[in-house]
Amino acid sequence: MAKSVGPNYQDIIKEVEQRRFVPVYLLMGEESYYIDMISDTIAATVLTEEEQGFNQMVMYCTRETDVTNIITAAKRYPMMAEYQVVIVKEAQNLLRIDELTDYVLNPLRSTILVICYKNGTVDKRKKLVAAIQKNGVVYESQKLNERALPIFISDYLKAKQKTIDTNASMMMADHIGADLNRLASELDKLVIALPKGESKITADLVEENVGISKEFNNWELRNALMVKDVFKANRILSYFESNPKANPAIPTLAVLFSLFASMMQGYYAPEKTEFGLANHLGISPYQARELLATMKLYSARKTMDIIAKIRETDAKLKGIEKGNATDGEIMRELLFFILH
Repeated sequence: MAKSVGPNYQDIIKEVEQRRFVPVYLLMGEESYYIDMISDTIAATVLTEEEQGFNQMVMYCTRETDVTNIITAAKRYPMMAEYQVVIVKEAQNLLRIDELTDYVLNPLRSTILVICYKNGTVDKRKKLVAAIQKNGVVYESQKLNERALPIFISDYLKAKQKTIDTNASMMMADHIGADLNRLASELDKLVIALPKGESKITADLVEENVGISKEFNNWELRNALMVKDVFKANRILSYFESNPKANPAIPTLAVLFSLFASMMQGYYAPEKTEFGLANHLGISPYQARELLATMKLYSARKTMDIIAKIRETDAKLKGIEKGNATDGEIMRELLFFILH
């Protein structure tokens, strides 16, 4: 049951849980979260706890690791079990990873070899990748687009029979970003912190347990600009100015750029409806509905001018023609330009 580059990680996990294994898994890419998820599932599923002691090996690679040692381990036969599992961690450190090719072309069917290659990919033109495609699974884990973080959060909590309100979800996405391992860890903390009998994570719970202000954060500033709430936007920016270490300008600027860049893309969407925009931008229908409402307040021309102003502001914050202005003053100039 060989698979090509790009299978869905859920499909791989489903196959493993149904005990439909392949001899070799190459798990590679920039997003370590899904690589860990698949390898952990294999480690927990293939063998019983009793079998793991003799038949499961985890090898951590350095630049000195000899590929021959991996091949030798993979060629061993299981002891009192149907399979043995060899998990190769940090395979990106291997200097001669191509030397695995001959083994992969004729793998031992009683061995499940899992190669975890993080922070990059094996050149797909190499014979090794083609060999694994023939006899196993090649999975490339790509960084999640920040627009998709609310969906990730919702799906992650759904698997735990929990939900989260929109403000709390966006607070988490804004504060933590696309570091999925950290995001999952913080969500686990919130699940534990839920009062007994409750299943919905709220903004109050996030504020109490993650240390994010539910009133003064980049997401709330974004919300204020989306409805042109001048008072609220200036109030939040004043709070940021009084707490510059906790609220640096560059991340705030990134959030604003994302908002107006999405709007600009929205103006070019083939179908400017809730579902048309959701499909075009890869966001939820709820987010699309909010964006459509905001697009009525900012013309396409104004949006383009704002994006140019954001780029100018970014240059100033990085020291280009900044003069004696503080970061707070530069951000206030931007905010005035956006709202007027």
